[in-house]
Amino acid sequence: MSPRRKRLGLSLGAGGAKGLCQIAFLKVLDEVGVRPTVIAGTSIGAIIGAFYAAGMSGAELEQELKNIGLKDLYKMAVDFSLFSYSALLKGKGVEDFLKLALPVQVFEELEVPLKVVATDFWKREPVVFDSGDLVSAIRASIAMPFVFAPMVREGIVLIDGGAVNPLPYDLVQSECDFTIAIDVSGVKEQPDSLVPNMVESVLSTFQIMQASIVAAKMKAGPPDLYVKPELRNIRTLDFYRYKEILSGVDAEVEQFKEQLTRYLSLP
Repeated sequence: MSPRRKRLGLSLGAGGAKGLCQIAFLKVLDEVGVRPTVIAGTSIGAIIGAFYAAGMSGAELEQELKNIGLKDLYKMAVDFSLFSYSALLKGKGVEDFLKLALPVQVFEELEVPLKVVATDFWKREPVVFDSGDLVSAIRASIAMPFVFAPMVREGIVLIDGGAVNPLPYDLVQSECDFTIAIDVSGVKEQPDSLVPNMVESVLSTFQIMQASIVAAKMKAGPPDLYVKPELRNIRTLDFYRYKEILSGVDAEVEQFKEQLTRYLSLP
């Protein structure tokens, strides 16, 4: 009798531009020949998780990132919400990009089941999407306060899932034999200027809150394999530094490959 196929759960966390490094870890999964049984993602993790769940490989994701270029990043970013007090950007540029670039548009057509985490702003609780329209779910999950305007879906005001569950490995633990969680919160060092500017103050405060949530979750019930790349001083919106971000996790990627291979070799 052949051994039962091991069910692997993958959680991709929030972290803005730092989350692009998750692609390097997906390439390892492809290299060792395993696919997750289920994926859960928050914010940037929801974006990358959606492409991967749709069937794109890590290498294809990396190529897609290279193809975007600064011009397209500019188009996605420059949709300023001039007449709104809610945020800097409307988020329409990101929605348009996802509609064009994603291989599928609804959860039901994904090759791997996906759970996308957003936050109900008024109820202050998580909202997990796993069916229906994919783009609006992702758009809600990335609605980082101050940066993107909240998303209204089915009468619910939604903001970034990182406000309640920045690393949603708990959503897949019960469905899997082995759970991987990739924490892309990075490391922040004190700069020469002690006092942060307004943007840095808002975004870094949000990340401090996320780190506290993850720390509490890790005490309550950690994943089987936890990865936290030591990305230093990469700001939330530094997407133009993608080459540096991808190459800056080589050591963690090698360690991840060793740990994953060791697990897969177990009976």
